[in-house]
Amino acid sequence: MGKPTGFIEWERVHADKRDKAERLNDWREFALPLSADEARRQAGRCMDCGVPFCHQGCPLGNLIPDFNEAVYRGRWREAYDLLSRTNGFPEMTGRLCPAPCEAACVLAIDQHPVTIEQMEKEIAERAFKEGWVKPRPPARRTGKTVGVVGSGPAGLAAAAQLNAAGHTVTVYERDARPGGLLRYGIPDFKLEKAVVDRRVALMEAEGITFVTGADVGGAVSFQELRAKHDALVLALGARRPRELEVPGRELSGVVQAMAYLEHQNRRVSGHGEKDPRLDAAGRHVVVLGGGDTGSDCLGTALRQGAASVRQVELLPAPPAVRAEGNPWPRWPVIFRTSTSQEEGGDRHFALMTKRLTGSDGRLEALHAVEVELQREPGALPRIVERPGSEVTFPADLLVLAMGFTGPETANLSEALGVKLSPRGTVQVDARFATSADGVFCAGDASRGASLIVWALSDGREAAKACDAYLTGGRSALPTRGADCAF
Repeated sequence: MGKPTGFIEWERVHADKRDKAERLNDWREFALPLSADEARRQAGRCMDCGVPFCHQGCPLGNLIPDFNEAVYRGRWREAYDLLSRTNGFPEMTGRLCPAPCEAACVLAIDQHPVTIEQMEKEIAERAFKEGWVKPRPPARRTGKTVGVVGSGPAGLAAAAQLNAAGHTVTVYERDARPGGLLRYGIPDFKLEKAVVDRRVALMEAEGITFVTGADVGGAVSFQELRAKHDALVLALGARRPRELEVPGRELSGVVQAMAYLEHQNRRVSGHGEKDPRLDAAGRHVVVLGGGDTGSDCLGTALRQGAASVRQVELLPAPPAVRAEGNPWPRWPVIFRTSTSQEEGGDRHFALMTKRLTGSDGRLEALHAVEVELQREPGALPRIVERPGSEVTFPADLLVLAMGFTGPETANLSEALGVKLSPRGTVQVDARFATSADGVFCAGDASRGASLIVWALSDGREAAKACDAYLTGGRSALPTRGADCAF
């Protein structure tokens, strides 16, 4: 552990953010690094808790107390070595992960938890700055080839592990540049794309091939890839959006969140043309959905120069503190304010959209009604409308950020014989194998829309199973932290 009394002496300190007025005028990351002294103090808050529940909270099983102690002792290189054993992309999780490990931190029982997510970013950026992150191509090749379909977090994690095992890996991405959701779905103010480019370049130097512009299932058939490779890993994501089924949905000005975010990300990267339909400048914007995607749309609209932005959520606002039925170490369902929500816009809760109206085929207003949750013993809560509570918001751009229903699986079952679950996701067994021989699946495509850390974990686990399939024995690849302890 770090300092035995550190959690008593030092309060949790968040990393500083750039001034709101400044960051709303550009697309650069909002978060600033901690000073070396403050990072040491924050790492020193990690207590001798006996049973580190943060291990349970982290899907990757990161060795959190170990790398925190190393930072507190000033042994940054050791901290990076410990972190990179279980997490091949700490620069990503340190920026994007909602940190279920912090929710499970023992300090979180009655204090503020250790700043684990921020510490991952500090360690990773220190490692890149000091030159500790170097290409590590495998010492030998097995002669086996693997095709990875999709270059989002799950696909990158699977590719990195399979390459480390000595297999020759090709990653197929339908977009012009690799990175998947990391490149096209996450705004630059949360993840600048130079961070993605840096990691992709490292993977290429280790021998991984990226084939972009490959529309697998379209111009490139699944059968073709399966015949070409000894195994396939499907990391397709879960991009099929949840629809809004109300009168007026057909009006111009109603767009899906991913189309909206991808458009702006392409423009920031300099390889996309401006589409007036996806530009909020001077418009009254309503974002339907209160999750991370909705928050990203809010921050994007503010930076585009929207006249007004409202974020509308169906459910009531969560409580300020844990409810009785939401005990530690479960994820705390509490009221949160994202950095985008700090920057501006209005938030509305417990509103159900009933209809959209406009003229000449263009959206002009959203009509909603207030709702409440009714709970009856032994039954699930019901959403009930409040009579006479209709509200109307001006809206000439409505962004649908209501979540995702699963992966795009057109032709997948017919082409490969892959079975789908009742939810429409790719069905896998406990070892991430699909019903088709030699075909594995990882991340949101099989799990459903989830967290980046789960995608990375699933990618590593699928790679281990795929490696065992290719070698006909037990894989030597590490996965969770328990496999990597001293």
